[in-house]
Amino acid sequence: MRTSVNVQIAVTHVVTRKKQTMVAALGVAIGVGIYFFMNSLSSGFTDFSRDEIFKNSAHIKIYKDDEISTPISKPLESDKIHVIINPQITTLSTKIINPEALLNKVKEQPFVTTAMAQVSFDAVYNRGKAQMRGTGNGVNILEQDKMFNLHKYIVAGRMESLQGNLNGIIIGSGIAEKLNLNVGDNITVSSSYNVTKVMKIVAIFTTGNRMNDNQKSYVTINAAQQFIKEGPSYVSTLFVNTPDPDNSENYRDQLQKLTPYKVEDWKTTNADVLSGDKTRSTMMGAISLSILLVAAFGIYNILSSTIAQKINDIAILKATGFSGNDVIKIFVLESLIMGFVGTIVGLLFGSVLIAIMSQIYMGGPVGYFPIAFEFQLFATSLVLGIFITFCAGYFPALKASKVDPVEILRR
Repeated sequence: MRTSVNVQIAVTHVVTRKKQTMVAALGVAIGVGIYFFMNSLSSGFTDFSRDEIFKNSAHIKIYKDDEISTPISKPLESDKIHVIINPQITTLSTKIINPEALLNKVKEQPFVTTAMAQVSFDAVYNRGKAQMRGTGNGVNILEQDKMFNLHKYIVAGRMESLQGNLNGIIIGSGIAEKLNLNVGDNITVSSSYNVTKVMKIVAIFTTGNRMNDNQKSYVTINAAQQFIKEGPSYVSTLFVNTPDPDNSENYRDQLQKLTPYKVEDWKTTNADVLSGDKTRSTMMGAISLSILLVAAFGIYNILSSTIAQKINDIAILKATGFSGNDVIKIFVLESLIMGFVGTIVGLLFGSVLIAIMSQIYMGGPVGYFPIAFEFQLFATSLVLGIFITFCAGYFPALKASKVDPVEILRR
């Protein structure tokens, strides 16, 4: 019965003070809406940045790292050491020994979704007197497609035509444009090992990344081995994809137990990019949360004003048997009503903004504006909006609950 009366009093306060209620709810709506929108924006840019990374980078790569020279002889006394004045890199070859066995072992791991070998070489693309420098990548084109979705970026020709074709090559659109080449044309490719071959273009790709499109090409692994004068067992890098990129550090540690070679996850390789993403997310989250807190202070001020104006009514309620907890419930309920209405309106406002922005075409590699509705962010914004408005109502309500009815009624 008492609960029903508390609800009636709270609703009456909210309805009779329509202007203040609307102002408080509008403040919350703007705060929640901007919070939802800006965090969706940050999430969208982070996803876009990650997609750009995974166009060319696997979750984990295995390769032979450079080694620094060490003393030839050990010191005779344990308290002395040899000092190398001019340490040098001593790695003579980047070759992975018995790569096929290691690749099979990697593929047997339950957390590995795809794994492939690659042979890279420095390339010079020639057509007549025109010349461009770049990087050739020897791959199994079907495995390359499975790992990096290469087919999505093919704009001319057939990617599958490279399979088993020693004289075939897939080039970036920047190379094709600058050398005036098309599918079916021949291109002369030279390596830093003075090996030159005339290759036939079987496909052209464009990723939207100018550096990749102007430099990168794909050939078969056997062709790449010929460019660097190596035998059929030569492999320089193994690429591995996992079901959860965010857990790549753990997978990396497990793979490191299988091999003495360097195992590096994508987070280590792209630490600078991830640091920028984290900075942007923190900044946007702080700004949007600040706006939400300002809206909460609006509710706090309105309830404080209401309590000051209705101090006599509160004293009468307590004198007639209402407890301090009843007073807290009444004013907290008022705050929650205003906060709930404002939060729902804010989430609708934010959703509309997200829908509008997601339909704006930016062109280039970005495509449509990188923002999307995410239920997790929607739920987080809802809970945060209600929680902050609860806090904004609780503290003035707590103050009201401590009112001494005798002292107030004596005035």
